[in-house]
Amino acid sequence: MFSETPELVDFETEGGENWITLKLKDGSVIKVKMEITAVLRLGNDPNTGLPIYGIQSANVIRIVKVPKELIKKNPPQTYG
Repeated sequence: MFSETPELVDFETEGGENWITLKLKDGSVIKVKMEITAVLRLGNDPNTGLPIYGIQSANVIRIVKVPKELIKKNPPQTYG
């Protein structure tokens, strides 16, 4: 689709950390945010000439609250 070799583009983050809080129907509360790990310039749109960017990212999940009835501890494993 793109004729050019993708080019890694340096970046810096502006603004604060933006967490999304999710209140789940099971009573749990989790927070989620996206961490950008890389930005790639993939070429230019043939119609507009604008650059096309690809983003590599990872989702970070933080457990804030879990109802006690959902916590299940496994018995300790023995080896040997």
